[in-house]
Formats: sequence, C-alpha cells, structure tokens
Amino acid sequence: MKAIIVDQPGGADVLTLRDVPAPAFNDRQVLVEVAYCGCNWADTQIRAGTYPHRVGFPVILGFEVSGVVREVGDRVSRFSPGDRVCAIVDGGGYSEQIAIDEDRLIAVPDDVDLDVAAAFPIQALTAYHMLHTIFGVAPGDTVLCHAVGGGVGLYVTQLAVAAGARVLGTVGTPGKETLALQYGAERVVNTKAEDFVAAAHEFTQGRGIDLTIDSLGANTLDRSFSVMRNLGHVISIGEAEGEPFLNIRERILPKSLSFTRFHLLHVDLNGPAWTEGVAAVMQAVTSGQVQVPIVHRFPLREAADMHRLLEGRSVAGKLLLSARD
Repeated sequence: MKAIIVDQPGGADVLTLRDVPAPAFNDRQVLVEVAYCGCNWADTQIRAGTYPHRVGFPVILGFEVSGVVREVGDRVSRFSPGDRVCAIVDGGGYSEQIAIDEDRLIAVPDDVDLDVAAAFPIQALTAYHMLHTIFGVAPGDTVLCHAVGGGVGLYVTQLAVAAGARVLGTVGTPGKETLALQYGAERVVNTKAEDFVAAAHEFTQGRGIDLTIDSLGANTLDRSFSVMRNLGHVISIGEAEGEPFLNIRERILPKSLSFTRFHLLHVDLNGPAWTEGVAAVMQAVTSGQVQVPIVHRFPLREAADMHRLLEGRSVAGKLLLSARD
C-alpha cells in the first residue's frame, strides 16, 4: 500500500509518498481501507518537530480517518467487512489502509458521506467535550473562542450557539471571521486591528467571560485570564503562538478561575461521556444543526501542499487527504 512517511522533522517537503507493507491487525482490531484522513494542526507540529508529546521517527501522520472495514479480528463483535466507519487514531491515517482498535471506531450512517465523516471526529468532539463535559455550558453563558475561524473554533461556535450561549471570537487573518459569524458568533475581533481584552469587557458589559477556549498559548492565553469573571473557566488546547507562560497559578488565583489543558483522548472511550458525545455530535451533523465546512480535498501525493495551505493560516474549515485519488 501507499503511505506518507516522515523520516525526520522538517518542512512540508519531508512528507514522502512511499510503498509500505499493509498493516498487521490483532484479534481486537479491524483493517480499514481509508477513504479520507482529516488534517489537523498537530500533524504539522509532528512534521516540524514541535509537537509537545514524544514522537518516534519515521512516522505516518494522521489522527482521524474514514473508510470501509475490509477485515476484522477474531474477537471483534460490533463491526463486519463492508461497514462504513470513522475513527480517531494514534497516527497512521496518511495511508491507504490502517489497523484500528474496535473501541475507537464510530459507525457512519448511510446518509453521511465519508469525506464528512473524516472531517469532524477530532475537532467536533473536542468542541463538544470542552463545552459540555468539562464546562457544562448553559443558556446565556458567554464563550470567548480564539482562532474561531479554524476547525475547532467553527464547531465551538455552532455547538455553543445550539446550547444557547453567546460567542465572541478572535481571528488573526481578515476574512476568517465570515463562517463564524454565519454560524452564530455575535462578534469576531481581528486581533491585528483590535484589542480582544477591551472587546470582551464590552461584550459582557464588564461582567467577564464565562468560558475561554484557546489554541494559541503564549501571550494570547496569558491575556485571556484578565477577561474572565470570578469562577470562570479557561481551557487550553494548543500552543500555535508558543508555549504558555509559567504563571498559571498566579493568573487563576485572583478570581478563583479553573484551568484545563485538554486532550480529547483523556475522555474514557468506554465511558458514558464519550458515548453521549459521539451520539450528540453525529445527530447534530446528520440533522444539519452543525455544518461540516470542508475547504479542499487533496490526494495523498499532494500532502505537502495541504500542509503548506494549513500553515498559511488562511483556511477557515477542514482540509482532507484522499486515499482514493
């Protein structure tokens, strides 16, 4: 089979298409013929050598896939050859086939296309669990979402609005506010031209934000603490601008704030919260309550172009890698 291999960290040119052996799978796994793989910022971090977790090279990137089950292990009970599935995986998605643990698989309804199925698992479920499992969003809450025009931000916007919350977003690139506003954000601040701290105080009439979601880190995360209400909650999910400052304790004490550095797979895959999240997100997608904005689909051989486009920070929505082209 063909796969995209990264032998050593570097720029987009290190993404190399090669023939590799088909993956072996154990008795609790299924072999999936990949249709699409979602592109995430973590992919670019691993490729560049800046991912916050240890990575061994060579590596096949890709954390979310959709496709069709081809073979199943002897102890697999819920899936059969021919089933349409999607999954969050520990890498390996930039390939034509992948072995996946049965408990990672999500059944894809017939009315959901496989490109859509690869475009929402990580980002939509991350948004859902931040809003509902960690925070418990309620009608009337105010949510500040940095990078609101990105993949997670657009899902945060839609799911927060569906829960009755008000959304204030930030973007760093003109034009990336368009979809967020269409999806229900009340206001989006271009941080190159306006101070989000002042905008947040105005947005809440001085009361302070209930929940801030930040994927940028560095100065943006540090300044976000100043816009919170007493007992508010700050959730960090990335460091696109740089590592957070080492002052979290002193920033949360003055207002008794809560702080979470969230990783989606810390939610128990066999627990009720995970099951409820999958059901809620799938229902929201199939009903049209949540839109899945796919910007472009790249064939495997153009994975480098996909990374360059994502790193250009102009994308408002999802990029996919197609294993079928």
